[in-house]
Amino acid sequence: MSTPAFDLPPEVYLIGCKGPGATCGVPSAQTMGNKAWNLLRMAQLSLPVPPAFVIGTRYGAAAGKGPPAAGRYLWTAGLHALEQATGQRLGDPRRPLLLSVRSGAAVSMPGMMDTLLNIGLCDATLGGLLRRTGNPRLVWDAYRRLVAGYGETVAGIPPQAFDSAAGDVAGGRAGGEPDFAELRAITHCFLRLYAERAGRPFPQDPAEQLGGAIAAVLGSWHAPKAREYRHLNGIADTPGTAVTVQSMVFGNAGGQSGAGVGFTRDPATGAPGLWVDFLFDAQGEDVVSGRRSANGHEELASVLPQVWQALADAAQELEHAFGDMQDFEFTVQEGRLYLLQSRSGKRTRRAAARIALDLLDEGGIDAALALQRTHGLDREALGQRRIVAEGGEPLVPLARAATASSGVAVGEIALDHARAAARNAAGVPVVLVRRDAETSDIAALELATGLLTQRGARTSHAAVVARQMGKVCLVGCAELAIDEAARSITVGGATLHEGDLLTLDGNEGTVHGGAARVQVDYPEELLARLVALRRSATLTSA
Repeated sequence: MSTPAFDLPPEVYLIGCKGPGATCGVPSAQTMGNKAWNLLRMAQLSLPVPPAFVIGTRYGAAAGKGPPAAGRYLWTAGLHALEQATGQRLGDPRRPLLLSVRSGAAVSMPGMMDTLLNIGLCDATLGGLLRRTGNPRLVWDAYRRLVAGYGETVAGIPPQAFDSAAGDVAGGRAGGEPDFAELRAITHCFLRLYAERAGRPFPQDPAEQLGGAIAAVLGSWHAPKAREYRHLNGIADTPGTAVTVQSMVFGNAGGQSGAGVGFTRDPATGAPGLWVDFLFDAQGEDVVSGRRSANGHEELASVLPQVWQALADAAQELEHAFGDMQDFEFTVQEGRLYLLQSRSGKRTRRAAARIALDLLDEGGIDAALALQRTHGLDREALGQRRIVAEGGEPLVPLARAATASSGVAVGEIALDHARAAARNAAGVPVVLVRRDAETSDIAALELATGLLTQRGARTSHAAVVARQMGKVCLVGCAELAIDEAARSITVGGATLHEGDLLTLDGNEGTVHGGAARVQVDYPEELLARLVALRRSATLTSA
């Protein structure tokens, strides 16, 4: 039986789908977005990438000029190709196809635009997913995530409304993860909440869900935080974002499943070796959203050693293929690894120097590229602040947290953008203290010397952005509590108020009250390697 061709619209592309696909234009990072371009390259390397179709950046540029940008003509042929590749169909009550809908511009903008998961799940397809997986907890967990995510992104319902409703359902239950019965009750509560807040029921037509999700992702290019990120990083407002529509894989399928984000090298120091945050029985947004704390890789390596080895092998192949340290997202479903994204990882300046020099020594890049990547990284740029103990006595920290970006930050506590802006205008350094590591705080983060959060992972999008901006960042501080009404925080039993001084030690992962004394140290060995590289380049060109 011959494989039918798919008559795709211009600049709509297939990834991992068999059969020819007619498109206008050659795939590139500019036409299909950097995320999708790298997915295509990963699929061509035979790495485990779920099949997908991509709506090119030209349609993102048209978003905001009118609703036709997300018309069905744009995604019907790509959906048919995806259905053929998976043997599942969107809306099929027996073998339902569930989809993720992700943004992806030509230039990486971590966490600045929208993602929706589990598109295609509805009352009619619940039974099919249950028969396919045999996992009622997975089914109801995915459904409640869809209703909340779609409500927030498409209908504009505040996420706090869903958090509050979930808490009301949980009631006084002490600890532990909810079972499927509780998740079912939460989902029904979310459906009622959606109808009340949106003024209409949650859409039960999977095709309507898909159209709404695509339109929302295209439109997220114009979100305030995305505009602010482009302004801060000198990124043009055109052409817009692409949209990747991909077959779902489920990290929330039980104890042999999970979601993670990793770097092929330490993005704070440049040291070789995988640097991974992972959550068992979770979906990717749990890690990158900044609303949950995640663990390092030790538990993943211990519980699923074969997956860990497959991840290490894939990371090595990614670095070899892309010629740079990579930031990648992955899902493990019932012991099987899937790669969902890879891009050049954001890193500190000290890490940038070491990674470039190490890759040169390993033969991964040539001297010209190493010179280009280390341009401007001199002694002053690579200096790093460290805490100096007073009178030789070591400082006793108030609390510990996970280091997302190293260095030392000293400043007044600021609990929101308004306070950070006011004190910054007065010439006073501030440390931003927040409950979650969220990218919506990018404007406040730009004004701060550092970020401390109660929840969040080292690889959450806000932490990645903080590292790129050169801000000290500590996340997941379990000993931190914030009282916004009293404008105060409690850290390790000590109560501090907005305006009090706080010191973050990103080198040791510690939090200190007051202003610690600091000094700058310099990586002499690294500087010597840089001098040798530049001297060699000068002699070669002479």
